[in-house]
Formats: sequence, structure tokens, C-alpha cells
Amino acid sequence: MERKTIDLSGVEIEEDIREKVLQMFDPAQRNMAHALGFQFLKMSRKEMIARMPVDENTTQPFGILHGGASVALAETLCSIGAWLSIDIEKKMAVGLEINANHVRPVRKGGSVVGKATPIHRGASTQIWEIRIETESGKLVSISRCTIAVIDRR
Repeated sequence: MERKTIDLSGVEIEEDIREKVLQMFDPAQRNMAHALGFQFLKMSRKEMIARMPVDENTTQPFGILHGGASVALAETLCSIGAWLSIDIEKKMAVGLEINANHVRPVRKGGSVVGKATPIHRGASTQIWEIRIETESGKLVSISRCTIAVIDRR
């Protein structure tokens, strides 16, 4: 099995959080973003953007993008965005709820782009909206994710 790595060269990273981002992407720690082939394009506290291939790892048996892969992209983007905006020495950001409406199928062979933006960032919760679109900008899925900000134990 091919080992995928997260390449951060060419990624637009908000300067104030660059060290935090580099710490998070320790090459020794693998996660779902690796497995599904996410390519991060922008990382900031105000907007997270990543591309995901529509391939054998992200499609259902019928050859179209799996809704679960879209939700994985959505939750990854908002979880990282939330994490980037908290004091990680004292707090953790964890998914509390996510919903998704899948509005357009995407066939195997291309890619989709997810864009997550915060709607609310409070002391104990954050709410993010995530739009997943085709490369040509057609809406594929729209999600809302609530993140709990909890004390680190």
C-alpha cells in the first residue's frame, strides 16, 4: 500500500499559526487526511481549504463520491480550523455534531474542494459551515459542524 504524506509546500498558512500547523503535521503521526489524500490549500483561523481526490479511497461501489468521505473532509477542515484558534496548552477542540446535505454526485476521476468558515467562535463551542464543490465550483455538499471546546485533561 502506498504511503501518502501531507505536503505543506505551497499551502497558504496564516503567519501567526505557522508553527502550530507544522507541529500538527508531524510526519510520524498518520491520520484520515493521509488515508483519503487530502491536499491542504489554505490554513487559517478564518478559512480552511483542502482538495480531496475522488478515487478508489473516497467512492462508494457505484463509482461516485461517498457521502462519508465528504463528511470526513468537512469535519477535518472545521476541527483543524477550531484547533488553530484555541490555546492548545489548556483546551481541546472536539466534534460535537455534524450534518450534511449531499446535492450533487461526483464521478470517480476528479477531485472536490472543501471550504470551511466559522459562523460562531465562542469560549465553549464553535460552529463552522463547510461547502464542498467540484473544481468548477458546483456545490456537491454543504455541512454544518459544531465543535466543543473543552479543558485539556
